[in-house]
Amino acid sequence: MRVKRTAALPLLVTAVLIGSAACAGGVAERSPESTTPAPAATRTPIPVDPIAAWVDERMSQLTLEQKSAALLMLHAPGLDPAPLRALIEDGASGLILMGDNMPATPAELAALTTALEVDPEAPPLIGIDEEGGEVQRLDWDDAASAEGLRAEPPAASRDAFSSRAGYLADSGISANFGIVADVTADQGSFIFGRVLGTDPAGSADRVAAAVAGERGVVASTLKHFPGHGAAPGDSHSSVPSAPLTIEEWRAGPALPFQSGIDAGAEMVMTGHLAYPAVDAAPASLSPEWHRILRDDLGFDGIVVTDDMLMLQHNGLPEFADPGENAVRAVAAGADLLLYVLPADPAEFGISVPSLAGSIAAAVQSGRISEKRLDDAVARVLTMRRALST
Repeated sequence: MRVKRTAALPLLVTAVLIGSAACAGGVAERSPESTTPAPAATRTPIPVDPIAAWVDERMSQLTLEQKSAALLMLHAPGLDPAPLRALIEDGASGLILMGDNMPATPAELAALTTALEVDPEAPPLIGIDEEGGEVQRLDWDDAASAEGLRAEPPAASRDAFSSRAGYLADSGISANFGIVADVTADQGSFIFGRVLGTDPAGSADRVAAAVAGERGVVASTLKHFPGHGAAPGDSHSSVPSAPLTIEEWRAGPALPFQSGIDAGAEMVMTGHLAYPAVDAAPASLSPEWHRILRDDLGFDGIVVTDDMLMLQHNGLPEFADPGENAVRAVAAGADLLLYVLPADPAEFGISVPSLAGSIAAAVQSGRISEKRLDDAVARVLTMRRALST
């Protein structure tokens, strides 16, 4: 079962957002020369993007809480599709599959993902961390990993990720969180075994090639923006800090992300890591890093966070409240919030209604603008709708 998707998601998202803005702004004023309308027979019809039209119609039907829930991608452990499906029935837009969701065969995985479809008009986004090597979920993925690819020409990365994308799509997985755009030459770094290049230029070439390999098969994701290689430490248990200035970042860690964006990556994953010279907050919660990603690097696709539970696990009091973390992420510019949940999410004070309620309350209070919420929902729904067309 190969997943269908558009090869031009950023353009579709832009069309949706521009269309929404036009509706909000009313009818433009006519210039003096155009006070007399052209005869109907000579007017050029304005093409209607069917996906943009569907998104606009669907969003008009959603409550504030439903829009807020649509920004969630979650996990439930095990091979039983019922707990996973329940998350989608509660309004989440996506699921991330981990090792505990992996059956023995591709056919069994395809059956699992098929059972997760709740809305045929907008299939759930089903993501996975399939890098190969140190981070690999599919036992049958025999494509080369970063450890071997960084010593090979970029074409080898294209071929490996093309093969990997085929395995994922045939199993019903639509998004791969698999392209590590981080850069480091430090063999002691926890990320070293996963990087596609030990220097920015070499990484940039291989990241672009990996995106090209996945193109048209699964949605590509670049991680961990703005670059984990420069931030010593493990963001699963701390907020690592990078000692670089913005100029140093632009000349180094930025290059693979720019290359991957230029190659057409549909998603960028923000890391729970800080560059204090730019913003003391983790990038996943930083308005400035989201602005840089959008305005300076020109990214129009979906910004997804790394697992939000990692913030709670680091033990810092300021990240103890899951609702507050969600609000800060969306307010900063995140479109999709990722949660790798245990069997009992209440252990960490999390449920779809509670997270959606926190986001909705922040919109009502003005902490998150309605436009910020709608922009995020439009991007996510655009990708979901494109999967069904």
